[in-house]
Amino acid sequence: MKLWSLVGFGLLVTLVLFSRCKSDEQTEEVPAEETPVVEKKNVRVPAINRDTATSFVLAQLKFGPRVPNSKGHQNTKAWIIGKLESYGAEVTRQDFKVEDYKGTELDATNIIGAFNPDHPRRVVVAAHWDTRFMADQDPERIEDPIYGADDGASGVAVLLEIARTIAQNPIDMGVDLVFFDAEDQGKADGEVETWCLGSQHWAQNPHKDGYTAKFGILLDMVGAKGAVFQTENLTGVFEPGKVEKIHNLYNKVWNLAQAMGRGNMFMNRKISPLTDDHYFVNKYTDIPMIDIVHRPIESDTGFGAHWHTHKDSFSIIDKNVLGVVGQVVTAVLYKESGNMF
Repeated sequence: MKLWSLVGFGLLVTLVLFSRCKSDEQTEEVPAEETPVVEKKNVRVPAINRDTATSFVLAQLKFGPRVPNSKGHQNTKAWIIGKLESYGAEVTRQDFKVEDYKGTELDATNIIGAFNPDHPRRVVVAAHWDTRFMADQDPERIEDPIYGADDGASGVAVLLEIARTIAQNPIDMGVDLVFFDAEDQGKADGEVETWCLGSQHWAQNPHKDGYTAKFGILLDMVGAKGAVFQTENLTGVFEPGKVEKIHNLYNKVWNLAQAMGRGNMFMNRKISPLTDDHYFVNKYTDIPMIDIVHRPIESDTGFGAHWHTHKDSFSIIDKNVLGVVGQVVTAVLYKESGNMF
């Protein structure tokens, strides 16, 4: 799915001088508004079940490749919606039609599962649920679609396990789980806009008017054996204020993961930015979103050897990796609900 994005962003800095005229008339002094004090609450972070998350990966693979316009895609959509509804989420189907780079019209659906839909404080966690229509990194059966155990199913599995956990452990915050469609249908080495069609649509057409969230976390390829997660250097990609917010969010999540003893996976290394669903959320909205994605330190493609090949099967999934990622994100959510994050 992914493309390297080394997009330059021209920054124009304009100095604006404000002057205020003085008056001889007396004016009534208006006291400044007090900044509300937010009470921090100790919250219990529930444990997720790595075995359940792993079973969610396997369930998706039984539907076959989840390429838009396919039977496997339709069956998976119904399954995700059913799971979310069973956990008490308010489900929104964002159906849309979009052409891929070949001119094929795709029937796509972004799925949003909202917990505490009326809560004013919200956080979004996202993943893509479609799979690649071809194995363009595989020397064999290049034209055949991949099963996407890691690239697709792993992120969905963790989101659904988080949904199950919230259902059993109520949280004092709004949580929106967003399943992006048509992420992996782009042109290899082509324009970035040919990728991440679902997140482009959602970012420019939110499922609710005026929708916003404090921050977002994207999960992509979070289940492979030996996975490592690094942060991005986004300097020059977006304006400085936005970059600072995204970098700060990376730091907070990675610091929490390391405090939880997971520094072997969540490594403090900034590497080149990536065009993934979070890129378009950052581009088109004011929601700072980071990407937890497996990017090996040394790799010809920048991703694991199974990326966009038929090796992306259940055999490369490690339930411990799924468990670590799910637990870190769950800790972020519950700590944020108590204003401790």
